[in-house]
Amino acid sequence: MAASLSLGEDSGWMAVAMKYISIREVEQAIQIMQNRIVDILCDNRPSIYLYGSVAVNDFKPGWSDIDILCLTETAPTEKLALCLLNLRQELEAEFNGNKYFRAFEGGILALDTFLSGSPGMVVYWGSNGQRIADSCDFDSFCKAELIDSGILLYGNDVRSRLQHPSFSQLRNDIGRRLESVRSHASKTGRTIYSAGWLFDIARGLYTLRTGKIIAKTSAGEWALENGLCSDIGILETAIKARKEPGKYKNDLVFLDWCETLGPYVQRFADVLERELNRLNKEE
Repeated sequence: MAASLSLGEDSGWMAVAMKYISIREVEQAIQIMQNRIVDILCDNRPSIYLYGSVAVNDFKPGWSDIDILCLTETAPTEKLALCLLNLRQELEAEFNGNKYFRAFEGGILALDTFLSGSPGMVVYWGSNGQRIADSCDFDSFCKAELIDSGILLYGNDVRSRLQHPSFSQLRNDIGRRLESVRSHASKTGRTIYSAGWLFDIARGLYTLRTGKIIAKTSAGEWALENGLCSDIGILETAIKARKEPGKYKNDLVFLDWCETLGPYVQRFADVLERELNRLNKEE
């Protein structure tokens, strides 16, 4: 089983320099991506947003995605969709291997399709590739983040037309995420992202207790402060790694530790399940 690790602090000049380089590359990738999407969709009048970790100052280079959503007044044609499909890879090759282009995830679709939930062409970028789909998978957490803290990069702000998710919708999505934890995290892989299950659980607990959404790192710290995770050292180590993933994502000892997190993730998930059951009984 996993044990807590002692992750030392490295305040050397190399760590500072690498952090600066990462931030600069992220900013470059966002600006270039925005400009290229606008060039392709200018006649469709796009509104482009960042949401998620970038928008709430919780972006961790080497761990986080760059969540992006583009809503257009008129639906993109299939030709335009094909131009957008592999844009991440094309920009990475064009701009000297800036690895943050591959971190973009999200959707590009017509505003009416997004509002109605009806079928329509969607260019979807995900961690496992990209595709042209006929529907938009945008859960209540993403929608709440977009409305509450999203950053408008370009175009008209159309969020006044969106309805904020209800607590019931958030709770239902937390239930679905719990099912995912049970299905996919009984055993964890030898990757830093295995620690991410702990933050998903902490975030769900925070929303159930407060009705609000919080950044993942802050959720982990909140869970520690409130004694919600019995495996304190495990969550402490995960928080340290999330704050500086570049130090640990290729560390062999740390990766061995990540591979043993399954029982701890499931024990923390028990806390989330009990909270969901309590709320269901109170209805």
